[in-house]
Amino acid sequence: MPRAMDNYLDLKFLAIGDSGVGKTCILNQYVDGKFTKQLGTTVGIDIRNKTIFYTSNKTNKIYNVQLQLWDTAGQERYRSLTTSFFRDAMGFMLVFDVTSETSFLNVRNWIGEIQSNAYSENVDMILIGNKCDLEDERIITKIRALEFAQQYHVQYIETSALENRNVVESIELLLDTVMKRLDGDENFSKRNSSLPTKSSEQIELDLLKKKTKTRTDLSYCCNY
Repeated sequence: MPRAMDNYLDLKFLAIGDSGVGKTCILNQYVDGKFTKQLGTTVGIDIRNKTIFYTSNKTNKIYNVQLQLWDTAGQERYRSLTTSFFRDAMGFMLVFDVTSETSFLNVRNWIGEIQSNAYSENVDMILIGNKCDLEDERIITKIRALEFAQQYHVQYIETSALENRNVVESIELLLDTVMKRLDGDENFSKRNSSLPTKSSEQIELDLLKKKTKTRTDLSYCCNY
């Protein structure tokens, strides 16, 4: 749980997903502002830290937020180790590779791991489709990812760690989700079983579906 003192917050976020989806690259880009092409596979857990200031839209308080960003190994042999760190995490970044069907299908399994091991079944999560710069290799369409995200009542964003697209925005999206819940905004509570009639995801999904009726060569952007 977060520690608060004089508007100071210590928050722990976990990036989880299959090996090779780009979790380490996303966190490196966010913390260091650089992309490293040749990276070894994460073994166990790697922790990155960053201090940011967050202004609450509800209370107008300015928080000094100490983010602990935990980069977890995606291989099965490290699963028992990584899930042991789920319990005190305030938010989860569910990362998959838009060019990998397997990594997308396995998101469902990762959600099950979160629900079994996190401090609450209603913990905050966002879904991240990484490597959206590889348009020619894309397998998971944005419509499909948005529909999956709606099914689990999570927000979806596409990133490119290589080109630094939406990397900062993805962390901010999760932080906004967590902070709105901590501020007691019922509209964003995961205990609310119903979604707004027209969420931002639903609006975008409707637009994408309309385009598919007239076009077969959808161009996917990464600016959600």
